[in-house]
Amino acid sequence: MTRVVIAGGGIGGLAAALSVSARGHRVVVCERNSEFAELGAGIQLAPNGMHALDRLGVAEAVRKIAVPVRELRFMDGVSGEHVVSMSLEERYQARFRNAYVVVHRGELHRLLLRACEDSDRIELRPAGQVVGYEHTGQAVRVLLAGGRTLTADALIGADGLHSAVRDRLVGDGEPRNAGITVYRSIVPMERVPADLRHPSVTWWAGPGRHFVHYPIAGGRSLNLAPSAENQPAETFSGVAVPAPRVREQFSALCDAAQRLLALATEWKAWVLVDRAPVDVWTDDRVALLGDAAHPMLHYAAQGACMALEDAVVLGDLLDCTSAEFPARLRRYNAARRERTSRVHRLARDSIGLWHAAGGAADARNKALSAMSATDLHDRLAWLHGARDFAAPDSAPAPRLAREDTYTLAGVLDAGDGEDPGRVAAQGAYTLGGYLAPPDRSR
Repeated sequence: MTRVVIAGGGIGGLAAALSVSARGHRVVVCERNSEFAELGAGIQLAPNGMHALDRLGVAEAVRKIAVPVRELRFMDGVSGEHVVSMSLEERYQARFRNAYVVVHRGELHRLLLRACEDSDRIELRPAGQVVGYEHTGQAVRVLLAGGRTLTADALIGADGLHSAVRDRLVGDGEPRNAGITVYRSIVPMERVPADLRHPSVTWWAGPGRHFVHYPIAGGRSLNLAPSAENQPAETFSGVAVPAPRVREQFSALCDAAQRLLALATEWKAWVLVDRAPVDVWTDDRVALLGDAAHPMLHYAAQGACMALEDAVVLGDLLDCTSAEFPARLRRYNAARRERTSRVHRLARDSIGLWHAAGGAADARNKALSAMSATDLHDRLAWLHGARDFAAPDSAPAPRLAREDTYTLAGVLDAGDGEDPGRVAAQGAYTLGGYLAPPDRSR
């Protein structure tokens, strides 16, 4: 029986283990920590992510703990104005054939872990950090911390942002500091005033910052996640921050947002990072998956969904003998490259949508408020409606101007260099976050 080693026991690694083992391969999941656990708070799962979980056999268990989301609400965080909502109920679910839900990241991880524990083809190895690999003809030698090794028919690097497998395969250094800090906290729903409870994912958009919140844990808790462009000099992860300091960062937001932020007494902070997309994330019998392959900012709420999609495609393609693994891994890379790159750009470009100020924010609000439910669903159909994760996107991505014309400050016009702050035409804004160049013919 063939043996596939997976570096990393997070959501992507465990999903890959389920998918690959379903093809008859023996899988060893090597986790760097002494136990399999997942840090973090809430996670959004659009229909494409739920479809991937259906394919992995765990969607029903997820549905039992998930909170169905009724709508995505976009609010002007300064004025408190309700700009637009996208319904996620009957019409949306009929079109995309699944619900949009939110869960606690740890709960999703536990369900995947339990499924792996129940499989006689999956071996879970805690305290087994993968630090590199070597090719050995028809196999790969997996190098573990402490000098240990494993021989495998394939190695899948699902070891996250600071992937040792990526370092060996791509060698592109440290992740890019996006200049944004996200703060996270969870508060009991019983502490949330009745007028601020809403079964939705709600964004409060403000100048250089925004605030998103939604219910998790079966509706028993509210997940809070404000973000600010505060240009941290160094990256950090999960650092405790005093509550007054967090509230100060978002003092420009309206009263309703302030009331919600004031509910939290304990906060932790992360500096947002990503990496530029790469064309190649395979090396013979080695491939990357999830954040190790295509780390992206969380603004598209698709990082976990992309890892789950990767896992499904990987398992489908590894329905073969060991001799075919190198060619099949190249096909996996080719099948996933375009879609994940498009979502990566969506996440970066969404900063301009959420963080616009002044006239740009006014134009954004006017454009979004004019969009119908069908318009909004159409904009996200390529993303939320995907069922074949290895197929080319049904609709081409809008062609953007040079990447450097879109900045973290939210410049919304590709421009010609003379007036880089001028706002593009109304049609340049979508709830999905794409900022198309203005039509110069008008």
